[in-house]
Amino acid sequence: MSDIRHSLLRRDALSAAKEVLYHLDIYLSSQLQNASLSVGDKGCTDLLEEFILQVPKERNCQPKRLNSLQELQLLEIMCNYFQEQSKDSVRQVMFSTIFSPQGNKADDSRITLLGKLVSMAVAVCRVPVLECAATWLQRTPAVYCVRLARTLVEDYCSLLPGSIHMLKQIFSTSSRFCCQFITAVTALYDLSSDDLIPPNDLLETVVSWIFEDPRLILIIFLNTPITANLPIGFLELTSITGLIRWCVKAPLAYKRRKKSSLANGATGTKMGKENALGVDNDCHTLYSKLHLSVLQVLILLQVHLTEKNLFGRLGLVLFDHVVSLVEEINRLSEELNPLNVAQEMELSLDRLAQALQVAMASGALLCSRENLRTVCSRLPHNNLLQLVISGPVQQPSHAALPPGFYPHIHTPPLAYPGLPAHPVQTFIPGMTFPYRPIH
Repeated sequence: MSDIRHSLLRRDALSAAKEVLYHLDIYLSSQLQNASLSVGDKGCTDLLEEFILQVPKERNCQPKRLNSLQELQLLEIMCNYFQEQSKDSVRQVMFSTIFSPQGNKADDSRITLLGKLVSMAVAVCRVPVLECAATWLQRTPAVYCVRLARTLVEDYCSLLPGSIHMLKQIFSTSSRFCCQFITAVTALYDLSSDDLIPPNDLLETVVSWIFEDPRLILIIFLNTPITANLPIGFLELTSITGLIRWCVKAPLAYKRRKKSSLANGATGTKMGKENALGVDNDCHTLYSKLHLSVLQVLILLQVHLTEKNLFGRLGLVLFDHVVSLVEEINRLSEELNPLNVAQEMELSLDRLAQALQVAMASGALLCSRENLRTVCSRLPHNNLLQLVISGPVQQPSHAALPPGFYPHIHTPPLAYPGLPAHPVQTFIPGMTFPYRPIH
């Protein structure tokens, strides 16, 4: 590798970067064929960091910076490389070698270049790059994944008005990337502040994807071998928890944003207020559609968990996340004054109750109703939520339930021991979801 480096130092920046890609491809292809691949090879890492990421290895050595045109040319070269490389294993290893964080000073340059590459791949529809990015999102700590998601949102929802259609079109070309992108943006936009409310174009795009095909957000889960201990600090297997958070917190979060806008005079004119209210109304309709789609996905999960022999063993909606969501609702309520957000709070709690009910029935949420009652005890009263958490404390084992059956919420009345219990509600796979969402 040292001989290659000396040769590269005599080249211009773009030519050197192209040469590194060429040598890396030969080296990694050879290692794959010999089954002796070492992705973390020091020589490979040093070359790509110095000549592709432009991070100098010597203190007195000035990096060969790429100007804007050269950078665009490099991105095009990389897009074409991944497009033309016929072996998926080589593509994936090459992508991982270049863009997997190493915990060093080159990581900022690495993630910045990745964001530009994936953004270009979205614009020109380079499916191999998007597929590699989907795998990268699955295997990389979430802190880096949300940075990539933020870059794409800024490019297609902020910097280039009207370009959102480019992002929408990848739904029909790379469903794996769409699935992981949704998981990343729900991790990024948690509605904890006005700045972390998803932009309208992003919201409309995500809702249109999921409403058209609710199974989209299950693609990674259905095609990933499930281990006993899922890695900590990475994206969730599905975006279900994040989407539930969006639907439940949206009424209160948008109320808070409207209050902040009025206080700051951002919508000081009558026309501005009407426009702001119109946008919020459109968003509330989208959240209602999203809520329905999430409930449909939860129902589908029961079949898939049973097929994978994970029903009652793997909770895709973690109880700890439910606890956090309840705490966030309480904070929002206190911040906004419960007397002024009664309608919004009712809608949030109705959605929470529906999500909890269907998640428990489908096996996505594993917890006792006693624990659920304890967690929800500080929430304002809500009839539907009270119905959901008022079931028996002791539940039969999920594993003992036949597939397709909903566990009892209420035990038969003790005053009528001779009467048979009501039949358990059965959900038939493939049927349209029989309930309407809370509007």
